[in-house]
Amino acid sequence: MPAIFDALPGLEVPVGSISKSLSKMWADTAASGGAAPAVGDAKATQVNFVLHLGLNTTSADAVVQFQTAVGFSHRHPSRVVVLCPLSDDDGGTEMRAKVYGECFLGKTKGDTRCCEFVILSYPRSARQFLEDQVSICLSTDLPLYYWAHRFSTSSRLADYRYLLTRAKRVILDSAIAPADALTYVWPRPENFRDLVYARLLPVRQSLGQFLSRYPMDTLCAGLAQVELAHGAGLAAEARVLLAWLRDRIGQCGENRASFSLSQPAGGAASALSLSFAYDSGKAFDWRGDVVTGAAFFSADLGSGRTELHAAVSLLSPENALSEAMFF
Repeated sequence: MPAIFDALPGLEVPVGSISKSLSKMWADTAASGGAAPAVGDAKATQVNFVLHLGLNTTSADAVVQFQTAVGFSHRHPSRVVVLCPLSDDDGGTEMRAKVYGECFLGKTKGDTRCCEFVILSYPRSARQFLEDQVSICLSTDLPLYYWAHRFSTSSRLADYRYLLTRAKRVILDSAIAPADALTYVWPRPENFRDLVYARLLPVRQSLGQFLSRYPMDTLCAGLAQVELAHGAGLAAEARVLLAWLRDRIGQCGENRASFSLSQPAGGAASALSLSFAYDSGKAFDWRGDVVTGAAFFSADLGSGRTELHAAVSLLSPENALSEAMFF
């Protein structure tokens, strides 16, 4: 984990002078002609955001997630605290800190948006002081959002009760989280959001818009089976999408359709396909590839056959993060 701290950008500063170091960073940036927030500009940042890089995070992965946070801040200027815990084998004994910042223009010349990063590396022995240090780093008048990335066990994440209870949203990615992450009894489970569900937004919208042209009774009458096939790279997305479909149509009408997942042999890793099987002659099929961006609908639900070419994609990581936070 020291390699993660070292791999992330920023200027290392004493832990006890983070606030002063941030102010000096912006002052030095402005003095050299760089973009910096105006003095006393309360609108330069909009949210507090804690990115917690779990013990399963590699250095390369940490840099990717850091850049996702920067991309998110282009739309939602943020004060970001990045947590880098040390394992028992890392050998660190002290908390270390870095500061980093960027400013960029928004929609107009007067719309300057800035993000500030505080990066904290800490050993287990300093764990008891972490909440106090994080609270000092956050802006007191802004909402807090917490993203837990590649943590090793749900029970270990549960130790961070301060963040789990104070955060307006707690965000995880069920594709890489521990198996029990979505069923673990968290302090405020209603605040959890899954990045898998968030990045499926364009797929859910496309399917919903097509199917909404048919009355629910038409979709449900005689429905016997819903099957969702997926490529090797979309197992989590398929699981979440099938749960969404079950929630929307699984209990409608007199029939109780079965819902199943399958992985076709030799199929593209980025492909999804969905089919509704009916007791009557009705049928619905959809297939798409989230890498090529091409999708195709085919349906005959009693009013004649309909075929439609469409687009399909997943949200970018920074847009999925925004979707999970605010919706």
